[in-house]
Amino acid sequence: MSAAELAAPIRSSRSSSTNGRQEMTPAASTNGTVTAVDTSNLSYVEGLYQEYLKSPDLVSLEWREYFQHISDASQVSGSDNSNYFRPQRIGSTGMVSPVELDAAIWQERVGRLIRNYRAMGHYAAQIDPLGRTRPEVKELELSACDLTEADLDRTFSTVTAGGPNLRTLREILQWLKNTYCRSIGVQFMHIDDMRVREWLQNRMEATENRLFLKREQQLRILKRLSDAVVFEEFIQKKFQGKKTFSLEGAETLIPLLDQAIYHGAEQGVEEVVLAMAHRGRLNVLTSIMGKSPRAIFREFADLDPQLHVGRGDVKYHLGFSNDWHSGDGKRVHLSLCFNPSHLEFVNPVGMGRVRAKQDRRGDANREKVMYLLVHGDAAFAGEGVVQETLNINALDATKIGGTVHVVVNNQIGFTTSPIQGRSTAYCTDVAKMLQIPIFHVNGEDPEAVAQCVQLALDFRREFKQDVVIDMLCYRLRGHNEQDEPEFTQPIMYREIRARKNVVTAYYERLAQMGEVSQDEVDDLIHKHRQQLESELEVAKSAEYVHKWDMLHGVWQGYKGGYENEVQDLETGVPVAKLSELMTSLTTIPPDFTPHPKIDNGGQAKKMEGLYQKRANMGRGETPLDWGAAEMLAYASLAAEGYRIRLHGQDCERGTFSHRHAVIFDNATGKPYCALKQTAPDPKKIEIFNSALSETGVLGFDYGYSLDCPDGLVVWEAQFGDFVNAAQVIIDQFIVSAEDKWNRLSGLVMLLPHGFEGAGPEHSSARLERFLTLAAEDNIQICYPSTPAQQFHLLRRQVLRKWRKPLIVMTPKQHLRPPNGFSSSLEDLATGTFQRVIGDQSNVPAAAIRQIILCTGKIYRELEQQRERLGRKDIAILRVEQLYPLPNEALQAELAKYNEGIPVTWVQEEPENMGAWRFFRVHWGERLFGRHPFKGICRPASASPATGSFHSHENEQQAILREAIGEIDPA
Repeated sequence: MSAAELAAPIRSSRSSSTNGRQEMTPAASTNGTVTAVDTSNLSYVEGLYQEYLKSPDLVSLEWREYFQHISDASQVSGSDNSNYFRPQRIGSTGMVSPVELDAAIWQERVGRLIRNYRAMGHYAAQIDPLGRTRPEVKELELSACDLTEADLDRTFSTVTAGGPNLRTLREILQWLKNTYCRSIGVQFMHIDDMRVREWLQNRMEATENRLFLKREQQLRILKRLSDAVVFEEFIQKKFQGKKTFSLEGAETLIPLLDQAIYHGAEQGVEEVVLAMAHRGRLNVLTSIMGKSPRAIFREFADLDPQLHVGRGDVKYHLGFSNDWHSGDGKRVHLSLCFNPSHLEFVNPVGMGRVRAKQDRRGDANREKVMYLLVHGDAAFAGEGVVQETLNINALDATKIGGTVHVVVNNQIGFTTSPIQGRSTAYCTDVAKMLQIPIFHVNGEDPEAVAQCVQLALDFRREFKQDVVIDMLCYRLRGHNEQDEPEFTQPIMYREIRARKNVVTAYYERLAQMGEVSQDEVDDLIHKHRQQLESELEVAKSAEYVHKWDMLHGVWQGYKGGYENEVQDLETGVPVAKLSELMTSLTTIPPDFTPHPKIDNGGQAKKMEGLYQKRANMGRGETPLDWGAAEMLAYASLAAEGYRIRLHGQDCERGTFSHRHAVIFDNATGKPYCALKQTAPDPKKIEIFNSALSETGVLGFDYGYSLDCPDGLVVWEAQFGDFVNAAQVIIDQFIVSAEDKWNRLSGLVMLLPHGFEGAGPEHSSARLERFLTLAAEDNIQICYPSTPAQQFHLLRRQVLRKWRKPLIVMTPKQHLRPPNGFSSSLEDLATGTFQRVIGDQSNVPAAAIRQIILCTGKIYRELEQQRERLGRKDIAILRVEQLYPLPNEALQAELAKYNEGIPVTWVQEEPENMGAWRFFRVHWGERLFGRHPFKGICRPASASPATGSFHSHENEQQAILREAIGEIDPA
């Protein structure tokens, strides 16, 4: 009989005490006799009973009478313990007897013990392969639940726990220890959803958290372990002293990954993206990814230096892709992401790749492509990008159906012990921010690891959520093979040196069970060693042919390299088509109530809403502003079938309220995106506000672009100033991936930039940093000054087959008239993006005595100053593409003017920022050998801008006076 059946409800009333706690009283039957209590309140009742035993006067009269009734009944029933569990009814009322109440109290104590093991059993689990003693967990002691060893042979109900309905306390205790305290420790009681907790409990408790493997499954694990161990031993022997970042001590990672892919394939997964740091990467490349050992050995020998002059990366950063075969007919495509030494920053990149692959497949349920992400223990706890990546796991813009996180827990970070490296009990505690389980498992128990893998994969499939496997192991050598770990961890490494490797330990276990013979193991090892020897001979051969990793698959037909190797093309769209697109962009469903400032239903002109204004622009009645031209760029590409993905903080509306790509019903809050109506497939249009994160979100969108060469993938910063919060993604991936890994990207970064008196954190997108990183035509850096230029620039990015990241400095105040520039429909209908725009004053070139070069926002101020002063001897040229250097276009414009005319670069940024120093280095003191070249800027400064608006105004006027001249105050 369950605890709920053993007791009747109690009555609740609001206490008159000042603390306002809920007061419970024993409920009475209709004839005045007292009934028992609900087991959910047994802890409360037990507390009252302890007070009663101290002094009856400490409890209310009702409770005093109730406890006296129990005492009388106990004296009648005698001392035979078995009576406590024999249900008895008193009289015709069906009242539960005090004996049954006592049984319910005992049952509640056992329930408390079970809950404690579920919540805290992981603290006592034998998860450390080094066997170090863990602190005692008092909550797991019998006394913590008011039980003793004398109670071990009492029988209790376990109906709700799976397994037999009745067990002795001794059996319950052993079952709990087997489930929660052997080689697997599980954290899952922080999960709020009872359905999820019960799913996990049922899966674990029914089998005591063990996977019962067939012999062929055990042999598969043994072979994977053997391959991993033999590979590491071979590398260490043949390439002594070379850095390999060995997997030794954590070889169980190989069967873990193998089983994850295998089980994923059984669930219908067709593609897996893997990402990991350098430790164990070479082993994963050959043992899981199927990279030829000869290629790895050739990289070790470094026999082809001429192929890598100024480019390439170390062998343990390289990625790979291949088809994986299960052995029973299933095939899964694997992609291992390239990775820098900056630990964990690949996390969002791989996640973005998965999302792009899912979107390309139309995998809306997120079931066909899976993300396997391997971490290190110190980095998982220490790097903030881990939290950023976890945070975006369930957002509409970034969800991928759950990531399988695998922590290779070496229990050390370089030379830093956990007590110095984190403030938490586990390196994975940051993952408790999510409603997901964390499996801690002993890496020297491969079958326990297999259980965790199956549970993790099933959990991901069932709940579309992340899951964490924390595999505790050790690092046999130092941080690298040239490092001596005993300098800093002498005791730990004495323990490590005394251990046998995991394949030997697992073989001995199987041998004891009669599952495998020594001859079988020796055969596995011998064959693999022979294979590696053969591969090494081929690698050393003078006839070795290097296989280039050429662009293939979705990247077929695209190219990198230098810009002068690709042809420019027309990016205009006919006026009639533009008008048609604008009609679609400004048409609102009849049942949609927009905000009046978006659409006011055609009220008076002075009250025109944004959509009415854009409709007028689409008819050619008024010039196009920035937002209208930008939306037409997206719409024209969408209409041609290209995928459009725009993602960033506040980008649906735009930080400066210029875009309104997504509008919201003023009555219901329901969103509407008119851009979707311009596409043949609306699902290919995605515009999302992002999480308040730069590193995680930019990394995700960069990763998305790696698998979406045929679309427009845009990340927008709220202010360009904040982009440096993602500097690692920029430095280690965006600007260098082609040079290091031959990986292309067409990502667009929109960075609001411009000095407007808003202070040092809202003025500069750090243009100078991007220019410093620019070399070998690795990126494009543009600062368009008109809506038409932005339109053509975005279309050029997609229509050209040349794929390079595009960094765009975008305006803020100048997004719309009267302060901003405007363009006509005809400007969008013809031509292409202009790298340099010549002087627009129509002054004869022969009259020019000074030439100004500038870019972006300051052009408008210079032009206005020139008009006010009536200067007819100054030409102002706009450099719209700062990199790749627009030498040919600029030379063509300067050729119109006489040699020797001084050229001045004018910028609003300080002298040590902006483009000035970059251009001075590349163009020297005499531009193209024809013109003296100097710069006008703010003085060099440690901070981009002043915090005083009036000081900003004074500085800006000083630049204009020096460049154009001073306006006569009279």
